[in-house]
Amino acid sequence: MASWEHVFTDLAETRGQALLRYAYLLTGDAAEAADLVQEALLRAFGRTTRGLTLESAEAYVRRAILTIHVDGRRRSGRWLRVRHLVAGRSDVAGPEGAVVNGADLRSALASLSPRQRACVVLHYYEDLSVAQVSDVLGCTPGAVKRHLSDARARLEPLLTDAPEELR
Repeated sequence: MASWEHVFTDLAETRGQALLRYAYLLTGDAAEAADLVQEALLRAFGRTTRGLTLESAEAYVRRAILTIHVDGRRRSGRWLRVRHLVAGRSDVAGPEGAVVNGADLRSALASLSPRQRACVVLHYYEDLSVAQVSDVLGCTPGAVKRHLSDARARLEPLLTDAPEELR
C-alpha cells in the first residue's frame, strides 16, 4: 500500500493534466478549473487517507471536482436571482439573459445548466454510460437521459455551424 504522499505525487504527475481538462470542460475557464482541481485535491488529501490507491484517488478527485462545480453553480444561481434585491436594481440580467452566439464550444457548454453540463461532460468526454453517469451524479438513468436530451436540444442550434469536430 502506497503512502498518501506517493499517491498524491503520482496523481499530480500522471493525471494532473487530465484532471485540469476535465475541470476546464465543466467551467470553461482555465483559472476556475485550476481552482476546482486544487479544492478537490485538498478535499481528497486534506484528511487521513488510508488505503488510497491512484485509481481511487483519481475517482474521488473527479467526483469532488464535479460536486464543487455543481454546488458553486447552484450558489451563484441563487445569488443571480437575489442580487437585484441587494443592489436595488431591477435591470440586472439573470442567467436566462445570456445569449450564446457562434460555434464556440465553451460558450455553448456554459449555456447549459450545471446538471446538463455535467451529464454532457461525463457521457461524451469521459465516455461513461448513462448508468455510470447516473451513479456518479446520484440520480436515475431516466434523469440522465432527460438532461442529455435537453442539452443536445440546446446545443444543436448553437453548434450547427461549428466545425465537424465540435459537433
